Amino acid sequence: MAMIMGGKPLIRSSPRKRGPRAKPSEELDSRLRGNEREDIAPAALYRLMAWLSPAYPVGAFSYSSGIEWAIEAGDITDAATLQSWLGVMLAEGGGFCDAVFLAHAHRAAAADDDAALRGVAELAAAFAPTRERHLETTAQGNAFVEATCAAWPCASIDRLKTVWDGPVAYPVAVGVAASGHGVALEPALLGYLQAVLANWVSSGVRLIPLGQSDGLRVMAALEPQVAATAQRAFAASLDDLGSAAFRADLASARHETQYTRLFRS
Repeated sequence: MAMIMGGKPLIRSSPRKRGPRAKPSEELDSRLRGNEREDIAPAALYRLMAWLSPAYPVGAFSYSSGIEWAIEAGDITDAATLQSWLGVMLAEGGGFCDAVFLAHAHRAAAADDDAALRGVAELAAAFAPTRERHLETTAQGNAFVEATCAAWPCASIDRLKTVWDGPVAYPVAVGVAASGHGVALEPALLGYLQAVLANWVSSGVRLIPLGQSDGLRVMAALEPQVAATAQRAFAASLDDLGSAAFRADLASARHETQYTRLFRS
C-alpha cells in the first residue's frame, strides 16, 4: 500500500548549512500528505493492509479488466503504452468510479443510513459497463464480504447484508468494511486505488511480458494520479460518476469473445 507522506529529510549541502526541504508533489491534497487531519490507528492500518494484500482471497489475480484484449489488439506493447492505458483507466474510467462508490459506501455506513447504503450498493452493481466487468467487481466484492466476515466481522458489514441482498461491488464492500473498522476514508481510498493499480500492472507484466523493474516504474510514475484520483473521489457526488475510458470498456467487451485468454476479464 503506497501512503503518501510529507517532505523528505533535510539534505545538508555543507557542515554548516542545510539545503532546502524537498517539496511534495503539487498534485497531492494536504489531507493526503501524511493524513494529518485524521491519523489511522495501528490496528486499522493493519486491517487495511491485510484486506488489500494480493494474498487476500478475492481472486483479483484472475482478472485483467480488459488489458488482455488490449495487448492482443496491439494497443499495449511496452511499459510506456501500459502506463498511458492505465493512467486513463485510473483517472477517467473504472478507477475513479470505484473510488466514488467506496467513498459513498464508507459515509453511508458511518452514518447508519440504510437508504443511502442500499442506493450506492445497487448503483455500483448496475454501473459495470460490460458483463465481464460486472463479474469482476461482484465476484471480488462478494468474496471480500465473506472473507472479512470470517476474520473481522463488524456491524457495518452485517448492515450491508441486511439492506442489500444483491451482488456486492468490490469498492462498496471495502468502503463498508473500512468504515466499520475505523479506517478513515482518505487512507482507504489511497489503499484501494493502489491495490487496483497494482493488479492491473501485474496483468501487464505477465502478458506483454515486462520485467518486474518495468512494472515498478509504471507504479511509481502513476503515483501522483492515484493521489489525485483519490482527492477527486473524496469530494465527488454520485452525480459526478462517469467514464471517458471508452477504449478500455470496449476492450472488456471484446475480451468476452477473445479466442485465447488467460484471465476472466
